[in-house]
Amino acid sequence: MKINLRGAFTFARIRYRSGDWYTDERMPANLLHSLITYTTLPVEPEEKVVSLESDEIFYYPFCYMSGHRLVEFTDKERRNFEQYVRNGGFVFVDDCNHDIDGLFAKSFERQMASIFGREALQKLPNNHPLYRCFFDFPEGPPPTSYELNGWGDDLVHDYLKAIKIDGRIGVLYSNKDYGCEWDYDYRNKRFLVEDNTRFGVNIILYALMQ
Repeated sequence: MKINLRGAFTFARIRYRSGDWYTDERMPANLLHSLITYTTLPVEPEEKVVSLESDEIFYYPFCYMSGHRLVEFTDKERRNFEQYVRNGGFVFVDDCNHDIDGLFAKSFERQMASIFGREALQKLPNNHPLYRCFFDFPEGPPPTSYELNGWGDDLVHDYLKAIKIDGRIGVLYSNKDYGCEWDYDYRNKRFLVEDNTRFGVNIILYALMQ
């Protein structure tokens, strides 16, 4: 089954059985507002929650997945995730724990290894086109306040990881907790010195352009 790339962009959030997929509820609206502000991309005004067990996932070229807890796919979720990625879909996965040793990170990475192979998740170089496809991020992925002081651990992840299929990114994986960083009412961006959702715009546009 091929991915449907037609129509207005829809921010599709993956619902999976094992974990708290529903994190950062205001973030999608914030990113959609940024797409409308900075680009001419036609967008649907609200996010769409899509079960990973449903074939509906194949209608959306971009999906978002997050959580704090265990990731343990059912057989149907596993098959759909693999088919979606191999057939051209893009999944942005964000660890809400911003922790390379937490439950979400360990269990999600274990799922990816079982589906795509132990070496499938690789560091994404910080000069990758993702970081300059719209806004320019010459140092690679911008840090989040949660990394710097959110839990007092001063743990900054200076790169993202990706699974590539035939040279394109199928899974973009972050331990930086961008979901929490962007989880605020879009009207509050006027109080920021620099809009921190701009990197989210890059992620979505790169996913659609590659």
